[in-house]
Amino acid sequence: LDDAPPPPPPKMKYLTQPEAIAVDEALFESFSVDSLMELAGLSVAAAVRDAHPLPKGRRVLCACGPGNNGGDGLVAARHLAFFGYAPTVVYPKRSSKPLFEQLVKQMELMRIPTLSFLPDNFESDYDVILDAVFGFSFAGSARAPFDMLLAKLATSKLPIVSVDVPSGWDVERGPPETGNLPVVRPQTLVSLTAPKLCAERFAGRHYLGGRFVPPDIQARFGFEQSAFPGADQILRLDLPAAPERDASGDASDGDASDDDADDAPGGAKEKEYYYF
Repeated sequence: LDDAPPPPPPKMKYLTQPEAIAVDEALFESFSVDSLMELAGLSVAAAVRDAHPLPKGRRVLCACGPGNNGGDGLVAARHLAFFGYAPTVVYPKRSSKPLFEQLVKQMELMRIPTLSFLPDNFESDYDVILDAVFGFSFAGSARAPFDMLLAKLATSKLPIVSVDVPSGWDVERGPPETGNLPVVRPQTLVSLTAPKLCAERFAGRHYLGGRFVPPDIQARFGFEQSAFPGADQILRLDLPAAPERDASGDASDGDASDDDADDAPGGAKEKEYYYF
């Protein structure tokens, strides 16, 4: 039995928009929105810290929308402040829901600056952009004031970290065909719970966050999160497979390349991903 080969890595399912909504609804049956948002925002902050370590990435502009994706950004800003970063939040349309009002109060306690609009000359004041404007429930085109905000983000030369879905992208088809209009194209993506189909059109640094999905819910919707290392809140999905090691600890010459994505039931995709 000791000589048995290790089991193959699980397959990461890429969720359609209806599947992503259904997973969230299943989580809300047993978890409060604020508890999930706290963990999601913590994982986003951890990804920013990993992708843009101090001191170079210290000044983070957190662009937050009015929904749960924006709430994740508000939470991430607070955790980034605790991590030693200097976040600023641009929050053009505040939600009147008590949860979001509390998140704003928490930022005020942390003395995090909050802007209602993004100045034209903002790039010199920041090192990194956190895009938490729209999530997987987004459809159609952005309306004011978010159309102008996304246009500024899309034309910025600063590195962008997007939360779950790059803002303005179709959740399943990826970046929109907008002709000459600019499109947000992040260098880093933080998928929460599981990647959405649009992530197949993304080629940058890719993290999995949202370490809170019980095995029963994963099984119900046909996906499996890999084991997060130790107490980490994030998992890199874009790295090649770690080489297998023999009993002496030496690396073998095994193939570390990803397999091509296969079609999965219900229109979702599955892709190999790896423990590391």
